[in-house]
Amino acid sequence: MKQLILMRHAKSSWDDLGARDFDRDLNERGCRDAPEMGHRLAARGLNPDALVISSSQRTRTTAALIAEPLGLSAESIELRDELYLASPSTMMQLIRHTPDHVQTLAILAHNPGITELANQLAKTDIGNVPTCGVVILEMAIESWSEAGGGRLLDFDYPKRLLSDADTLQQES
Repeated sequence: MKQLILMRHAKSSWDDLGARDFDRDLNERGCRDAPEMGHRLAARGLNPDALVISSSQRTRTTAALIAEPLGLSAESIELRDELYLASPSTMMQLIRHTPDHVQTLAILAHNPGITELANQLAKTDIGNVPTCGVVILEMAIESWSEAGGGRLLDFDYPKRLLSDADTLQQES
């Protein structure tokens, strides 16, 4: 059994209209939401064995803020250029090449790819994974090379009430 955590970067800033999209950092809300989501994952006992992220500035900052409450070191975060605005098929290639000793894999990237992949794997219609949203899936597989469909365990995001998150987790 493997767990896959799909995360979207936190809210980015548009203060510098001349900045390349790749170089945009987080705004104030993003800097507040990212550690909150890290604390929520930690409270559920979800501590990824691997955190693989897009190399964009906003995903790097999001990862650093999420990693702290999870007790993950900066060295444990793997930057991957191909995750910048990646399609679901690109993300699946990365997932299927994950070493099998990893039991819980977290991917931190961008929309629309994160939402599309979550919908494909969970065979659901989330609609939109908002900024700093987290989709947690369980896959009945021994090897990541077998990754395909999964069971949706939770879908959380900063504006969601914690009581709602507890209800969804109990229903799973």
